[in-house]
Amino acid sequence: MTTLPIVRFVFGGEEAAAAGLGRPYTLVYDGACRICTRLIHLLHAWDRDNHIEAIPSQNTSVHARFPWIPATAYTEAVQLIGPGGRTWQGADAIEQLLTILPRGMLIGWAFKLPYMGNAADRFYRWFARNRYRLGCGEHCQYRPLKLDHGEGEPG
Repeated sequence: MTTLPIVRFVFGGEEAAAAGLGRPYTLVYDGACRICTRLIHLLHAWDRDNHIEAIPSQNTSVHARFPWIPATAYTEAVQLIGPGGRTWQGADAIEQLLTILPRGMLIGWAFKLPYMGNAADRFYRWFARNRYRLGCGEHCQYRPLKLDHGEGEPG
């Protein structure tokens, strides 16, 4: 996975709105991935204080709400957008989620161990590349990894 640069857009002196539904954080995940969808159900149960809005990357409002995130970033990693448009992706997003969720630091402390952040990032990238093979069944094993995001050359 490559790290993509984040660009922030400012309209009329105001930074583009980041979070939604009155919640300080928005998590954008792959709604076509069964594993991701199951994990979102667990997240909703864990997030008792409703700090996190979770929306699939296939939602048509995602690109308008978060124009600084390239469409390809959504196929590569989960995106967590916080107050002021601050954005985390992949393992960094998971680590940040653990600081937000009640008692998340019971697990999150592991990210502070030497080399653990690097190991978590490597594992996350492997998982993200293989997510369709791991939990969706036989039909997802043939899903194309390079998706067309409609970001072709302007004509």
